[in-house]
Amino acid sequence: MFAAENGLKGDPRLEAISDAIRVIPHFPKPGIMFQDITPLFLNHKVFKDTVDIFVERYRDMAISVVAGIEARGFMFAPCIALAIGAKFVPLRKRGKLPGKVISEAYELEYGKDCLEMHVGAVQQGEKAVVIDDLVATGGTISAAIKLLECAGAEVVECACVIGVPELIKAENRLNGKALYMLVEPNEVQGYCRS
Repeated sequence: MFAAENGLKGDPRLEAISDAIRVIPHFPKPGIMFQDITPLFLNHKVFKDTVDIFVERYRDMAISVVAGIEARGFMFAPCIALAIGAKFVPLRKRGKLPGKVISEAYELEYGKDCLEMHVGAVQQGEKAVVIDDLVATGGTISAAIKLLECAGAEVVECACVIGVPELIKAENRLNGKALYMLVEPNEVQGYCRS
């Protein structure tokens, strides 16, 4: 569900977040309208508002784990974790974490990939939320859920800044987990998630 459908309809913060997302046509390949969130970080207020909306949502849910998906999920998840008193758990691409890891392979619309998490990062019964920048098909978030649940966590919800409504097939891939999205992409004619 989008934030506007869940009590934030007309919230000026959502419009400011949407306005801060820059569209880069035909990047990284023809036909893709890349949703660039880096301008959002250049505006202190918009960045803070983005984090605050997630914090307001998760503050009273007894979340103990905020898992961030590499790489842009890393930009939001630690801030949210600190604000709600939870730990941040990085979910990284294959070979980026030292030490023992557990892995989950997944398919993307353009190939295959893998997420990894440190063994012992999550304990049995901990409540988790998964954070990323953009969701389209739900493949990456689905892999994140599987990793966390394999370690014994209860995934309460998944969240992202941008949700692509025309492409979201996530409900079928998230094993019934709720998906919370702040805004729709700007000028959708394609999208990219690296």
